[in-house]
Amino acid sequence: MKLDDQIQKLEAGALARIQEAIDSEALEAVRVDVLGRKGSLAQISKDFGKLTPEERASAGKALNAAKQALESAFESRKQAFASDALNQRLRAEWVDLTLPAPGPRPGSLHPVTQIQDEIEDLFTSLGFAVLDGPEVETEYHNFDALNIPPEHPARDMQDTFWLEGGNLLRTHTSPVQVRGMEKLGPPLRMIAPGRAFRNEEVDASHEHTFYQVEGMMVDRDVSVAHLIYFMKTLLSAIFRREVTVRLRPGYFPFVEPGFELDVQCLICGGPGCPVCKQSGWVELLPCGLVQPNVLRMSGIDPDEWGGFAFGLGLTRLAMMRYGIDDIRLLQSGDLRFLSQF
Repeated sequence: MKLDDQIQKLEAGALARIQEAIDSEALEAVRVDVLGRKGSLAQISKDFGKLTPEERASAGKALNAAKQALESAFESRKQAFASDALNQRLRAEWVDLTLPAPGPRPGSLHPVTQIQDEIEDLFTSLGFAVLDGPEVETEYHNFDALNIPPEHPARDMQDTFWLEGGNLLRTHTSPVQVRGMEKLGPPLRMIAPGRAFRNEEVDASHEHTFYQVEGMMVDRDVSVAHLIYFMKTLLSAIFRREVTVRLRPGYFPFVEPGFELDVQCLICGGPGCPVCKQSGWVELLPCGLVQPNVLRMSGIDPDEWGGFAFGLGLTRLAMMRYGIDDIRLLQSGDLRFLSQF
């Protein structure tokens, strides 16, 4: 049989197989078998070397014509399958937009908002003012006025989102304390809840955007006893039960002496989990007596006035309260998660 006749026979058989293909997978199998690098047409072309120039020219035309016909038939069949799949999907997912909308779904406050509201209610009942400040802060209010020198690790680019013009996204809500002291002066009782930002790698217990509340009391004869009283009052009100805490020395440029108040992990109860980094404890409440330089830079005489300050992670507090084991869920926007609260 001439090579031209073999090509025509192969073309006719392949066209029939293309039309008989029942789905896109079967169609692809035909394409590979006929048009692939090791397919039938490629095998026939290997015999061209045995032909005379005239026969080679005739067979070449026949091979090109067969290839074009098969590619055209394959593409047409492929588009037909795609169109059928789209039509099936449209029929399955069709929605009548003229129908009346269902009734409004009841919403709820975000768990962090619920915690913040409770803390605000608690501290206002204790005579504290609730203050607010800008999220885009100056370097002075975020660092300098809090006794954080230029060489301090907190200024490292890994921790801070720096903006043009020397400004930054505040890394804590402590700048509101500075602004409160500057504007109101002593005696002062205030808390500053709000959003903060840090350039951190996101995992189960760290987010680049999170919520804090800072608190401060400036008055005469303020001592560590006052600090401990307010912290115990806060924790018993928030957790609505007795919690195990520990107070250990900690260094913070804006307090002296400084303390770390840790709470035993309420997710695992102590054995260890991803939230507490397998330690059984969660750093919850850095605190201490206000560093004299901080008072002095805000125009307050540290020889006459003293105070305490604390910072609390609202996001982590919500995780402890509600048993949330991944901080990323809180800002996921998933209504299925938020509807639980």
